[in-house]
Amino acid sequence: MKGPLFYSKILLFGEYGIIKDSKGLSIPYNFYNGALKVDEHPSQEAIKSNESLKRFAAYLGNLDKNLVSFDIEKLRSDVDAGMYFDSSIPQGYGVGSSGALVAAIYDKYASDKITVLENLTREKLLRLKAIFAEMESFFHGKSSGLDPLNSYLSLPILINSKDNIEATGIPSQKTEGKGAVFLLDSGIVGETAPMVGIFMENMKNEGFRSMLKEQFIKHTDACVEDFLKGDIKSLFRNTKQLSKVVLNNFKPMIPKQFHELWKKGIETNDYYLKLCGSGGGGYILGFTEDIDRAKAALKGQKLEVVYNF
Repeated sequence: MKGPLFYSKILLFGEYGIIKDSKGLSIPYNFYNGALKVDEHPSQEAIKSNESLKRFAAYLGNLDKNLVSFDIEKLRSDVDAGMYFDSSIPQGYGVGSSGALVAAIYDKYASDKITVLENLTREKLLRLKAIFAEMESFFHGKSSGLDPLNSYLSLPILINSKDNIEATGIPSQKTEGKGAVFLLDSGIVGETAPMVGIFMENMKNEGFRSMLKEQFIKHTDACVEDFLKGDIKSLFRNTKQLSKVVLNNFKPMIPKQFHELWKKGIETNDYYLKLCGSGGGGYILGFTEDIDRAKAALKGQKLEVVYNF
């Protein structure tokens, strides 16, 4: 048995901000994917995933049936038969490993599921997001539900505010373009829950709250609009500002050995770095107007281009 593939995602803009109603833009990233599977001779990895699925199945059995109900009997019997999530999506890297799993389970076991083929009204999208938020909370405390939504629909998602989301189109890539969005591998696994904990603690501080509203959210919203309009000049101006705000106010979320590289990008304009997901490790997102210059400046680092301008 092998189920359909569900892809990883990249939240281009909106990390932390969307908790406080900033705009956000999330795109599917097809380089990584996962599928539900049963093997006759499971690996250690598969056995570990199967044990985690057992716990997840028990959790899903207790969710509010008015929100979502599952064929729990079928899920349990498949898990007992050794089903696991076969995934190339790195965990703790901010590219939605638990999101793809949640999407796969919903797709296979939810009763009365909302499908990708029907007319996805805002109501349906919000309902899906609410279901996915509850499901994904099993993995890291509090979830927005966006990662699984992105993985499930395999479409870019524009977050206008908490109660206003829509599937969107993004400007098509220019394969010849020198400008690029890239992933930088920090080589460290990040943990979502502690990072969100630090953020929530900081939110008790009035200075931090006003920085978030007047700087972080302002530049995030501008970046989303620039990206969707294809206004590259303005996009890089705003990304630079965003990179500065993050370096000054989100230091704990940036692995220490990247503080200097982060600063260097802002000073030289060779590239600008920002958080990918909750930070603390995993991937760091980079934006550059000249990918060759960025590669030279970041020599020795592992870079992966995800979008060309």
